[in-house]
This record gives sequence, C-alpha cells and structure tokens, in this order.
Amino acid sequence: MDLRSAYPYWMLKHGIIKSYPSLTENIHTDAVVIGGGITGALVAWHLCNAGFETVVVDKRHIGMGSTAASTAMLQYEIDVPLHKLMQLTDEQTANESYKVSYQSILNIKDIASKLNTDIEFKMRPSLQFASFKKDVPGMQKEIALRKKIGIKTEWFDEKVLRKTFGIEKGGAIFSTRAAQVDPYAFTHALIVQSMRKGTRVYDHTQIEKISYAPRGVTLLTADKKTIRSRYIVIACGYESQKYIPRKVQELKTTYATISEPLNRNDLWYKNALIWETATPYIYCRVTGDNRVILGGEDDNKQPSARDKALSLKTRLLKETFNKLFPHIAFKPDFKWAGYFASTKDGLPYIGTIPQRPHTYFALGFGGNGITFSVIAAQIIRDMLTGKNNDHEKLFSFNR
Repeated sequence: MDLRSAYPYWMLKHGIIKSYPSLTENIHTDAVVIGGGITGALVAWHLCNAGFETVVVDKRHIGMGSTAASTAMLQYEIDVPLHKLMQLTDEQTANESYKVSYQSILNIKDIASKLNTDIEFKMRPSLQFASFKKDVPGMQKEIALRKKIGIKTEWFDEKVLRKTFGIEKGGAIFSTRAAQVDPYAFTHALIVQSMRKGTRVYDHTQIEKISYAPRGVTLLTADKKTIRSRYIVIACGYESQKYIPRKVQELKTTYATISEPLNRNDLWYKNALIWETATPYIYCRVTGDNRVILGGEDDNKQPSARDKALSLKTRLLKETFNKLFPHIAFKPDFKWAGYFASTKDGLPYIGTIPQRPHTYFALGFGGNGITFSVIAAQIIRDMLTGKNNDHEKLFSFNR
C-alpha cells in the first residue's frame, strides 16, 4: 500500500536516522510486533519494559510509513465530539474514552522524559474554533460535558478569540492540555531504547504467512525465514485490515504543507495547536524550528490522484491560513499527503479477535493516532501480563 507521498518534512529533516538489517535466520521470541512505525515502537517499548523478549519487523525502513507523514498534533479530543459520541455509544463509554485520551497526553510526556534525547516534545494548549456560527451551541454544550468529567476547557467568545488569537470566528474551545512531537525522531528514540533492553529490530522483513498453534504462532517471511513467538501484535496501521475478517476502517487522504522558517518565536497565543469544527477540518501547529505545519483538505483520492492534487491542495490550505492569519507570511517549503483511517465512532480498535489466536491489535485510527497508540500499548502490555485494564472494553472489536 502506498501510504504517503514522497517528501514528508520529518524525513527530509532527518534523513535515515538509523537502518536495521533484514531477518536472515530463523528465530524465536516472546512477542513479535508487526509494524515499525510510532505504534509498533510504543508497543515494543512497553513490552520490553515489562520483561518480554520482543522482536519488531517492518517491510519498510523503521518509521517510514504513515509515521513520517504525521503532523503529530497530540490532542485528547477524539474526532467525534463527546456529546455526539454519547449518542453513538453510551454516556459511560464516551466519558471514559475522553478521560483516558486526556490522560494519554501526560503518559506521552512521561515517556518522552525517559528517552534522554531531543524529540521536540512540548506541551501546548489547543484551540478548536467554530467554522460556522451554527456550531457555537454544540461547542458550548461540549464544554459543559467535558468539565463535568474533569477536563479543563474554556470558552473564548468572539471578542476574546479576536483579542487573543486574532481569529475572526464566532467562538472557540480553548484546552490547556495538548502537545506536539517530532514523530519520526520519537519512533527511533523508542526503538533505540528498546534495543538496549534486548529488542531485536528487522527492516525490509515482510511477513507472508502466519500459522497458529495451541501455544503460539509461526511467521514466515518473504525470504522463507521463520519467527516462532508466543504472541503477535499487529501494529502496521492502515495495512492491518488484511488481518481482520470484517471492515473496520475507512481510508481517506489528508494533505499537509510546512512553511519556510519564520522570524517570530510566538506566531500566535502560546503557539497553540489549532483546528476547527468543520468536516473535513484544517489544522496547524508550530514546529521547533519555527515553521508552521498546516494540514487538511481531506478527500478519498487514491495515491496517483492524491499526488497529482498535492499542489492544488497546498494552495487551498495556504489560502485558508491567510484568511485566518493575514499578518503571517506563510510560504510553503515542502508538501506531502498520506492516508489516514477513520472508524464508525472515531475510536481505535485495540485487543483480540477470535479468528486470530495469540494475536493482539493496536490500531490507533483517526486524528489521534499517537495518543491512541500509547493507550493501545498500555492495554496490550496489561493483557499479556494478565493485569486488569479498565479501558480494554472501550476499544474492543465487539463494542
């Protein structure tokens, strides 16, 4: 699957941070993680720290799939607002899903502090503005529901929004807890630290066949090497659908561009993460080297059409940004596009299915891929160690 266009910013910035050998011998392990992006790296980090002998395999280079195309806006907000999620699930599930997502930002902060390397992790506030005035009542209802479950938010009316951000919209939800990170550097930092604890990592190792036995599984690679393992974790993102007998995702394309470096340190209030209520929505943030990443203009285009549309989409994104911030000279430097997956309720799929024994899925779909991934890593670690995790049922396949 062609997950992204060729030139995402993070890869251009870093190049190949580190490459790993392909698998050239038969091996055995406690757990094998299929997928070496941010999700697989988080799972491997949690498993090796829990004492599991762990192997990571990826058919590409580590972090070069969807991870390299991520804009890495770490937000607790799920793509489906809390008041609508209550209608799709139930009040308890919706509340608990938002609360665990809210906590996940701090969990990522804690992980980042243990990596001892610069991954450009920064806590930021976030702002979701009303795309249309008709969105305001629902947003005010949303704030009341979030405050009820302990999520700190604030309503910025039209006047406050104009004074604080210079944005001419009918109002916005201001949240104090969000963050940002360099996803490519984060992935490699997790992998490097996991390897220090014994994790083995193999690039360019494609799994062709999985055989199941009462006490474990055997994976056969394209080069006819075998991996015998007690457990498998499927963490290969949007390519995971082939392992699931029913459709659980809808693939879409999102577009992103990044500006040239700007000569101001504070481009807007606290350099907050910014997004809107429209569907699809635009989103933007400021990088560590003082660029603006801008994304959106989502559609259903396939890779060939997606790449042809990239220049037009970049122009549309720039025009939208200029309307929001006419005083900021946004000059596109690089542009890219990539797949993302949505689900019926905006929630990820984490856990097991009966058709795949000894197999665990970490599918952080939606606009919250990294926050969902750390939740998945924690749940799967607890499932494998036999520890109860209260959040397991929230994201199960039979919800």
